[in-house]
Amino acid sequence: MTDYTVEFVGTGETITCSDKETILSRCLEAGIAQEYSCRVGMCLACTAEIVEGEVTQPAARGFTADEAENYALTCMARPQSDLKLDRGKYPPSIEGDAAKGAGEAFADD
Repeated sequence: MTDYTVEFVGTGETITCSDKETILSRCLEAGIAQEYSCRVGMCLACTAEIVEGEVTQPAARGFTADEAENYALTCMARPQSDLKLDRGKYPPSIEGDAAKGAGEAFADD
């Protein structure tokens, strides 16, 4: 088992996380308010952009293969190196869907 440092960009928050545990589980243990919902890799609420480093997340079903290269689902992701993550950042495909949904809501009013 290897421990890695996970730094959250812009927050000053840092945790130590082993390669055997998820980033979300360590955040919760450390009292860091990481957003999450389903905890099974589908809802994308716990998404963070990988600024630096690598993760393994074989059960992250909510991402395409390309998205999984640049984004982590913290409920599934286990560090493979020291990391810098930017929480609350979503792949462009997700951002586009969210913006489209918001626009449709206003169009119906």
